[in-house]
Amino acid sequence: MTGQAAGRAAAIGLTFALIGAVGFSFKAILVKLAYRHGVDAETLLALRMAFSLPFFLIMGVVAARHAAAPLSGRDWGAMAALGIFGYYLASYLDFLGLAYITAALERLILFLYPTLVIVLSALFLGKPITRRMLLALGLSYLGIGLAVGHDLQVSGELGDVVLGCVLVFGSALSYALYLMGNGQVVGRLGSARVTAYASTFACAFSLAQFFVMRPLAALDQPWQVHGLALAMAVFSTVGPVWMVSEAIRRLGAGPVSLTGTLGPVITLFLGWLLLDEAIGVAQMAGTAMVIAGVVVMARQRSA
Repeated sequence: MTGQAAGRAAAIGLTFALIGAVGFSFKAILVKLAYRHGVDAETLLALRMAFSLPFFLIMGVVAARHAAAPLSGRDWGAMAALGIFGYYLASYLDFLGLAYITAALERLILFLYPTLVIVLSALFLGKPITRRMLLALGLSYLGIGLAVGHDLQVSGELGDVVLGCVLVFGSALSYALYLMGNGQVVGRLGSARVTAYASTFACAFSLAQFFVMRPLAALDQPWQVHGLALAMAVFSTVGPVWMVSEAIRRLGAGPVSLTGTLGPVITLFLGWLLLDEAIGVAQMAGTAMVIAGVVVMARQRSA
């Protein structure tokens, strides 16, 4: 590859990474906008997954054609488990939490998942936590405390803010567990198949949950809810997954992971622009502290 071609590939990869970061960050905004029309979390999640399912099925077919070996029963079981923790449970808890806290605080708590991976790896895999990592952990969670304080000032409802934080933190924990199990499965089966099939299982779980908890008539929602769910599926689920994958192929995981640090900032701005969420000094300071702490830990972990 010539220098000019390499530069073009890098520019395309960076563009994909940035669009993917915006897409993932936009999800909370779309959920909050849909909630204004009276839809509940179970129905909205089902609609999002129903619109996403055809895309993941197509991805699965394409991945299967390029696969070197067929999947065993154990492989299918592993991907079902990843689908439950990485996509279904994390998404459901996140949707529930967004009913109680701002989109900016939600994105900030979700951004803590690398810290949870480090703590869980230390507890269950015996991986050491350095003093620098401990300081970065403290910085990140102090930043969350400042952001929570901002939400309390804005809403004044302690119970709601605490419940929302617990639910979204549970989402981050679920995603961290997914990442811990994801590495071995992806190394054996490839990222394309794992993403497609685990996501398909998550769609199936979400739809099954809806049919257990809600009547079919609950799908009769205003057109705005269906439009927002479709936008969520295309622009905040399938699109970013593909774009980030393509960005990693062109740039590598390290540079792409750094673009993810823009997520909390993007959500903070979009929440102010589209949801009229107030921005305060404590919230901005907390956001900066969380991002700094997570970046330090990510670099330490990869060193």
